[in-house]
Amino acid sequence: MVETNEKVIVCKNMVKRFGSFVADDNLTFDVYKGEIFGFLGANGAGKTTAIRILCGLLEPTSGDISVAGCDVYKQTEQLKRRIGYMSQRFSLYEDLTVYENIRFYGGIYGMDAKVRRQKTDDMLEKLGIADQKNRLVASMPLGWKQKLAFSLAILHDPQIVFLDEPTGGVDPVTRRQFWNLIYEAVEKGITVFVTTHYMDEAEYCDRVSIMNNGRIEALDTPQRLKKLYQAENMDEVFLKIAR
Repeated sequence: MVETNEKVIVCKNMVKRFGSFVADDNLTFDVYKGEIFGFLGANGAGKTTAIRILCGLLEPTSGDISVAGCDVYKQTEQLKRRIGYMSQRFSLYEDLTVYENIRFYGGIYGMDAKVRRQKTDDMLEKLGIADQKNRLVASMPLGWKQKLAFSLAILHDPQIVFLDEPTGGVDPVTRRQFWNLIYEAVEKGITVFVTTHYMDEAEYCDRVSIMNNGRIEALDTPQRLKKLYQAENMDEVFLKIAR
């Protein structure tokens, strides 16, 4: 984590209701520049709803929320240029080739053609798939798709990238490789906001928030949370809160 007091997310009393159902119930937290912030919780806890609000894809019912210096109510278009987002279901077009996906996303982010070409070459070389740029994404292994999707989410050097369960379904070796990509992004000054079902991955985060029934029940470093809940690992912490 880059030591800084600069906040890239300020969230105060965020509420999201769908009729009588409260998905997010008065969420309050800050995220700092260069931080890996883990956002954990069981299915239905309200994580994905919160992420969609923070990305400007869903309007909150109430609350004061700014992301990358943008008001989520009034500046959603500016916000989308300053963030990256990788959804649970791959942020890739499977009927396009690797290169076509990169060119498409570069266009969406408004990148200069020369810069995009350079970044494309750098990305393909880094991922070790320069010889597969004309391959259809649909034919690629799951792990490669996810690493490519992450690389595209940070193609435009966003201030913050949101990762919604990015390592679901892949083997442990590929998960470790994916986290190496996350660390490299953080070294470049990108803040990472990540949800995961894997409690061992929570240990990789600088701070962790744990949600239960739409509320944040705990928020601190993994080390402090383990001490607070007298747990040997984050799995135990999560189980004690979820119960």
